[in-house]
Amino acid sequence: MSEKILMIETSTECCSVALADGAQILASRINGTPRQHAAMLAPYVQEVLAECGLAASGLDAVAVSEGPGSYTGLRVGVSTAKGLCFGAGKPLLGIDTLQILAMQALAEGRFDRIVAMIDARRMEVYAASFDASARKVSETQAVILDENSYRQELEAGTVLFIGTGVEKFQRICPHPNATFRECPPLATAMVQPALAALQKKELKDVAYFEPFYLKEFVAGISRKSVL
Repeated sequence: MSEKILMIETSTECCSVALADGAQILASRINGTPRQHAAMLAPYVQEVLAECGLAASGLDAVAVSEGPGSYTGLRVGVSTAKGLCFGAGKPLLGIDTLQILAMQALAEGRFDRIVAMIDARRMEVYAASFDASARKVSETQAVILDENSYRQELEAGTVLFIGTGVEKFQRICPHPNATFRECPPLATAMVQPALAALQKKELKDVAYFEPFYLKEFVAGISRKSVL
């Protein structure tokens, strides 16, 4: 019997939900409108479950993108996933956001190296490198991009840069071995990592699990503050 997994991705401005039965995607929803995660996520979860005639109690697990990414987006996604797991008594899976992008890269063709990038501030991205089969080969880091970034990888072979942070690198990287795919991570691409985590019983503690922010959140100072 295959596993039914509800998958939630909210690490960027895009919010997406998908329901899978084994490797098959049964239903999905996506919204690319910024700052709509809190309003759209719960209805999307209800819609995909209803579309498949399934209640939360019928799930085998809930998977959520764990970061890095937007502080607010990650909080919304993780809070929703934890609430579902608490209420239905289901296991929680945390999936590396950059791994999700690497899985999406496999549909873009064959490359010697994949570099997944999430946009951060100014010329900074949250990034990690993967091999041609989307296996992670570097630690996740905050990288300040310049014209010499990823020079070694580019000289060694073809590299696909994928994610929400690639546009800023594309402007300064004319290397012929570089290919760029600007896109958000999507819930539908979480299915293989989620299945692997469930089968290996790599479960998160529902009570204490927190997103991987990579950097601490720093709140801005309101212009309306009274001195």
